[in-house]
Amino acid sequence: MGLEMVAVQAGPAVAAAERPQEQQVVEIYPLSRYYFGAKDARPRPAVCETAADRALRLKANFAAHGLRTCVHGVLLVELSGHPHVLLLQVRNSSFLLPGGRLGPAEQDIQGLKRKLSSKLSGADPNEDHDWQIGECIGMWWRSDFETPPFPYLPPNARAPKECIKLFVVRLPMSRGFIVPRKLKLLAVPLSQIHGNAQVYGPIISGVPNLLYKFSVDVVRD
Repeated sequence: MGLEMVAVQAGPAVAAAERPQEQQVVEIYPLSRYYFGAKDARPRPAVCETAADRALRLKANFAAHGLRTCVHGVLLVELSGHPHVLLLQVRNSSFLLPGGRLGPAEQDIQGLKRKLSSKLSGADPNEDHDWQIGECIGMWWRSDFETPPFPYLPPNARAPKECIKLFVVRLPMSRGFIVPRKLKLLAVPLSQIHGNAQVYGPIISGVPNLLYKFSVDVVRD
């Protein structure tokens, strides 16, 4: 399991005195302060699910539990002087923000801590491992089980099927990330994902725009 380090050219950081007063500060630390490892994925039954099977499963879950809610974290690090976001890559193809689906009646913050521990920590996945969850910066909706997500609830969506929430996660100065072997953890520059829905999908490619209210400060000491 490797970590891809990609450097890009970007404009100079905004000085503190020049920031709009409403901007919040997110301190990020160099990628070199973090260490990375791999773990065996939890075994799951081998199931060959067709598209029709998946549609039936989603409909059954909706009938039993209602709206499906997913929570994901935006984790930022510094590399080559520029902010990068940590993404999980599945089978060298699709990209994901760390997180996942909430359980029935599970709260957003509690569920995101559980999911981050499951995907990014090596110990008990039920511990929160000191995750510092910040504010929700965006919500995406699916009006039906197979429709693309929208950054707003379409007016004709009487009973939306899924809500996807993104939260800023403030990382400490140093920590370890232990990822299941079937996944890769990549540090990808914000400038590379910006507007690049063809590669990263509509949600990830929209993350740079969602960070407009934050000032990103690199802390090197």
